[in-house]
Parts: sequence; C-alpha cells; structure tokens
Amino acid sequence: MTAPADHPDQTDVTDLVGRLDLATKVRLLTGATSFTLHGEDSIGLAPMAFSDGPTGVRGLKFTGGDHVALFPNATLLASAWSEDTAHEVGEMLAEEAERQQIHVVLGPTINLHRSPLGGRLFEAYSEDPLLTGRLAAAYVRGMQAKDIGACLKHLVANESETLRNYMNSVVSEEALREVYLLPFEIAVEDSNPWSIMAAYNDVNGVAATEQDHVNNEVVKGEWGWTGLLMSDWFATKTSAPAALGGLDLVMPGPDGPWGEALVRDVESGAVPESVIDEHVCRLLRLAERVGALGAHRSWPTDSTAPDAPVRRGQLRRLATDGMVVLRNEGGVLPLTGEGTVALVGRHALETVCMGGGSAQVNPPYEVSIAEGLRAALGNRLTVVDGVEVRERALPAPATAIRDPFTGEPGLHVEHVDAAGVVMLAEHSPESQVTTGWDDSLPRPTQQLRLSALLAAGGPVRLGCSGTGRWQISLDGTEVASVDLAPEGADPGESMLKPPVWTTDVEAAQGSLVEAVLTIVRSEPKPGPDGTLSTLSDAIASGMGIKALVVAPVPAPADRTIAAAVEAVRSADLAIVAVGLTPEQETEATDKSTLALPGQQDELVHAVAAAAARTVVVVNSATPVLMPWADEVDAILVVGLPGQEGGHAVADALLGIREPTGRLVTSWPTADGAAPAWDVEPRDLRLEYTDGTFIGYRGFHAGHAPAPAHWLGAGEGYGSWAYESAEVVGSGPAPTVRVRVRNTAARDSREVVQVYLQPADQDQPVRLVGWTGVQVAAGESAEVEVPTDARLWRRWDTEAAGWGTLNPGGSLLVARGLGDVRATLALD
Repeated sequence: MTAPADHPDQTDVTDLVGRLDLATKVRLLTGATSFTLHGEDSIGLAPMAFSDGPTGVRGLKFTGGDHVALFPNATLLASAWSEDTAHEVGEMLAEEAERQQIHVVLGPTINLHRSPLGGRLFEAYSEDPLLTGRLAAAYVRGMQAKDIGACLKHLVANESETLRNYMNSVVSEEALREVYLLPFEIAVEDSNPWSIMAAYNDVNGVAATEQDHVNNEVVKGEWGWTGLLMSDWFATKTSAPAALGGLDLVMPGPDGPWGEALVRDVESGAVPESVIDEHVCRLLRLAERVGALGAHRSWPTDSTAPDAPVRRGQLRRLATDGMVVLRNEGGVLPLTGEGTVALVGRHALETVCMGGGSAQVNPPYEVSIAEGLRAALGNRLTVVDGVEVRERALPAPATAIRDPFTGEPGLHVEHVDAAGVVMLAEHSPESQVTTGWDDSLPRPTQQLRLSALLAAGGPVRLGCSGTGRWQISLDGTEVASVDLAPEGADPGESMLKPPVWTTDVEAAQGSLVEAVLTIVRSEPKPGPDGTLSTLSDAIASGMGIKALVVAPVPAPADRTIAAAVEAVRSADLAIVAVGLTPEQETEATDKSTLALPGQQDELVHAVAAAAARTVVVVNSATPVLMPWADEVDAILVVGLPGQEGGHAVADALLGIREPTGRLVTSWPTADGAAPAWDVEPRDLRLEYTDGTFIGYRGFHAGHAPAPAHWLGAGEGYGSWAYESAEVVGSGPAPTVRVRVRNTAARDSREVVQVYLQPADQDQPVRLVGWTGVQVAAGESAEVEVPTDARLWRRWDTEAAGWGTLNPGGSLLVARGLGDVRATLALD
C-alpha cells in the first residue's frame, strides 16, 4: 500500500532554523509545559498542543478536564479486523482533537501482546505484527487526513510495565526486525505518521531514547522516515547520548535533561550543532503539517459534542462490532423477545468502560450493562449485584459525594501554598485532583483540602489515595491521620497507582467528610539501576494524583452469591457479567495472574448450576481464565466498551447489531501456559526468549499447550462453509481466493484469514492476510485475500539484511488456527 501524499513544504525549514541562535533552538526541543511546546514568533512558529490517546483525546488536563468522548479500547476496536473501522476511529479522534485545539494525538499504541500479563495491553491492538501494523496505518491515515498528527508508540520492545523506566528488553535482531519493529515499519511505509514516541525501557542495553541503531539507522535511515521522534514523558535520562541517539524532542517541560546541558554539549563539541539543527527541522516540519508554522490553522467553530446523538451512535456501533462470541451452545444468542432475564454481577452495575493510566479520559457519561439492558428489556429484567471485584479502593464516584457549597456531585477543593494562602478554591466534578503536574497555580501547592457531603449513609468505606500526610475527619471528628508513601520502585507506578488507605465507618447521609493533605517533599530516590529520573524528582516534590475514597462496605461473598442464585432460579435466562478492573488493566503495572479477581468464578459456577440457561459477559480487554466455560451456554467478550458500553452490549446480546469480532490475542488455558509469560525482569533484564514465536506462533509450534481460544477465533451469529480455496497469481506474495457460504438464517460477517506455514523449520507460522466479507443468509461470496510481502521475508543476521524464505511450505485458510478450513501447498 502506498502512503498518502504528504503536505508539500511551503516553507524552507532549514532557512528558518538558520535564523535561530543555539539557545533558542535547544529551547524548542523541550516541552513548555506538560502537554504543550514552545512557540517562536520570529519564525512564525505557534505553540503546539499534544494530548494523550488513544481511548479518547483527553486534552491538556490529566484529571478534571473537559468532557470528551470515551471510545472503545484498542483491543475491542481491533477485534473488528477492519481497516475501515480503524480509519474511521482516526477521523473521529481527529475531530475530538480539533474541538479542543490539539495538534497531535499521542496514539496509536502499537506494542505487541507478548505476554498476557502485560498491564497495558488493553490500549495496544494485538499479538500479531501484521494486524497491528495495518490497523495502525489506517488509523493514522484517518487522523492525518484532517491535519492532526498521530504518534506511534512506544518504540520499541515495550511489551510490559514492570520497572519499565529501568528494565532492559533483550531481543535478538531477528525478533526485533521480524516482529517488534514490523508494526512500526508497516505504519511508516503505509501512512507516514508525523511523530513517533520513544519508550521508557532500554533495548539490548541502550535506552530507547538513545537508540542510535533503532532511531537513526533503522527508522530515520533505512525507512527514510521524516517525522519527529519524541520521548515518552520523563523517559529521557541524558543530554548528549539522547541527542546523538536520534531523539528530537524531550517531554514534558519545562524542565528536563536538555536545556543548558545540551547547549554546553554543543559548545564543547560533544554534540555537533548540525544534530540540533536536524532535530529542529523535524519539529518545524511537524508544525507545518499540523498548521502551527507560517499560516496558522483555523479551528472549527462548530464541532461534534462528545454526547451528541451522532457520536453516541458511532461509539455504540464501534463497540458492538468488535465484541467476540466465544461460545453459543444451542444458539442461545441472540436473545429472543420473550422471557425474564436475571442480570448478575458487579460489572453489570459498574461496567468498566476504560483502562487505567494515561489512556483515561473524562467522559460525559458511561452506560452500564444494567442500564443498557434495562432500556432494552424493561420490566423483563432483574438486576442483582455480584461479589466484590476490586482489591484496592478507588476514588469516590461523583454520585457518592456532593460539594458542600454548591450541592453538585463532586467535591470542594482548596489549593493552599506554604504560607497558608488559599490560591484556588473550586468545585471539582471528580473526587481526584492532580498536584504539581498540569496546574497553573502561582506557587506550588503545600496543602490540599478536600470536602464533600455523603450522598448515602450506612456502613461506608472511607479513605484517601495519593502520597503525603493525610488528616481525615467525619462531621468534625478526626477519623485518622496517616502518612502514605510511594509504592513500588518505579516512579510511573507511584504516579499512576498511588497508595491507598481506607477504614470502614458508620455514617449518616449528608455527613461532612474533610480530607486535608499536606504535601511531603523528600529527597528523590535513585531507581534500581542507580539512576535518578526527572519523574522521581517530580514525585518526591509532591506531584501525583490525590483522591477521596468513599464507597459502600461490600457484603460478604457468600451472601451475595446466595442472592444471585435465588434470583436466577426464577428467571428464564441468567446473564452474569464478570471481568477485570483498572487495577489489572492499567499503565505502570502488570498482572500476576489471568484469574478473575475476587470470587467471580465461584459466582459463575453457582449461577450456572441454578439457572435454566446462562450467558456470561466478559468485561475485559485481555485474556482471562474461564474454568466454568463448559458449564455455561454462551460467552460474549465485550472488552472495555467506552461510554456507550451498556447499550452496545445490549445490542450484541439481542442481535440488534451482530457482534462480529474475532480475537486479537490467543487466550491461554492456564497461568504460565503461554510461549512468553514473565513480565518481571531479573537483574533488570527481560529476555525475549520466545524470539519470533510470539503468541499464536509459539502455540502452533508447540512451545506451550494449545490455547483455550486462538487469535482470530469468534463465532458471530452466522455459520460458515468454506466451499473452495486456491492460490491465484504469482510473485513473492500471492493472493488466495476463497468461496464462503453463510449457512445461517441471518446475514453475517466472516473474516477469512490466511496464514503462511514456511518450509523453513526454524520459521514460525504467521498471519499474512485477511479479508472481511458481509454475506446474506444462505448466500455465498468469493473473497480474495492478498498476502503481505513483508511477511514473506526473513532477517539474515549474518548478512545484516533481509533475505527470502525458502520455497515451499503451505498457506492455511482458517478461522483462527484452531479451525483450519483449507491447506494450500506452495511450490
């Protein structure tokens, strides 16, 4: 596929760079704030604004910003196996960016699902490099067609979160080229992204921000990429090595390791000024592409609101399309229009619509599964709570508290300086506040005062989260005084998974809760590798997320399960909603197990034993263990479905719109039963021992027991006969022609997948192409699946270049490798 034509240069950026002195050039290469860049009037450069993505365009505030659209998560969108879907998502995110005057959206995330324990997998597409790369390219084309820059992240080998600021990913050159760099290569070749983000980790002993081999030799050299390479936030550790290693921009600002240190490096001759000029040229080229250089872009005055009917409809459709039917015994799905339904589970009432970390946004609303099914089924539905699913208390939902001054949902916040002066007093619609990060206060916050009225009484779990010294009182009586220190050795974990303290109290409705936090500034601690990061320094000075915790005290699990069993016995059908939470699916930490948290498995076993028919809805973006799978009639995986989640789940269950998703990652049968498992580095080294046999490739080669569900698996509501398959055409990447028939009584969509099994014994099977097709009930369709030439080569380490696979082997036409429909021998 040919990349779209880029904007022709209207300005000689080299000439503009020549007008700047050294100090000014270096100044431009570090952010001005957390999410903005410096402008320079003398050359017509406007400040640029970046925003986290890809679950939504959050804007410039880490917490408490404007309402923005919350999209289905990346694995759910990718499960549609549709480049058209990815392109549409890119367009929609660009519209969200335009509405907020954001120039660059920090996404898509295109690291791979190497181990199912990876905490951040929910915002990356897949375990397969071709699927990931082609979807990323389509997303980038959709976004950049509206002159909003995309940012591929995180370059490279950043497949886990544990000690990510210090760990060293040890990867063979063969695996790096054939697997982990491949999605970036595909996206660069097919869509020309205007920026890329360098990762936190080291790669083969060299920091990603200093990777001359990857950044300069491969990406900028071999691939001829002309975009801007920025650091992940606080990832840059050095001045000269990073500047020489291909990094163009340090984020965030205004502080960082460059500035005066980089000026001195140039003056001493350690860094040639031509290197600085090249970085600035790339920055100006990005500015020109997004309309921040010369004639500045005009922003739309009318835009689609995040809760507008058209946006609601789009998000609802996108979520349903990616949902995956893994089991449907007796055709229990889609549900009929009659009979009573008992809906059970905490995820039904508190559906998890997004993952944790920098992908979080502030949506205008989130529809739970209970709300969605209630709207569809009315009084046919009974809803029963489930067992507790969280190990850590979360910030209070806005509905649990009210501002004592305004009466609005949320709390009252006061930022106080070291002299005791209240710098800012305001209402917060959320129960969490960020300090020292993206505020615009005149002085650093020394004390944070949070106050709220309880919306409900009874047994209440009360507490706080965030580092510092807390004093908590209830109706003027002190409940506790507690010091909370950062958790974990990695500063990213301290930032995104702050320490929590809670206690259970009896409280009346309308009781006043006051939580006073005193910022404790300490000496920053070196990390496990002995280095001191700028993030460690920032956290030591009080930066972080602080929150008030208010929640009902959970009922004992045995009582909850007994209530669920009683409810489902009198219903015609039981739906159990289970899943993970942002404790497991989050940036900055990894999982330790694939088991569902709490006693959710016991709940499903009990319901399945008591109910006439049982459907399980799995509210998770990544694999979970399902020891009850053979006991239930149907399983629908709904991912993290975004703000329209409950409506989308209802549409899928009722067949209003078919859930046609296919898995983007193989689901193991047990903990440890995967080609790659460990995410915790040993001596700060994480060995990529699976080489090129990532995920389904390793399962197919027998490197682990066969998975419970393969990449590409998914039933939908159709049934399919593969009537013929043949190789057509010639050349290095042939096309496969397949005729499929929809043998079901309703129209459906099939995803025809083609895998190459090379003749070379040391080469893994790999996905080489796919095509989706909509087929009417009882009808057939002929489908052509072009294969991608980039999957027909192998890296020759000895020759340090690409070679070709040996002749022979076979092409497998499949619905995932657990359901191969045809084997085509190759000459």
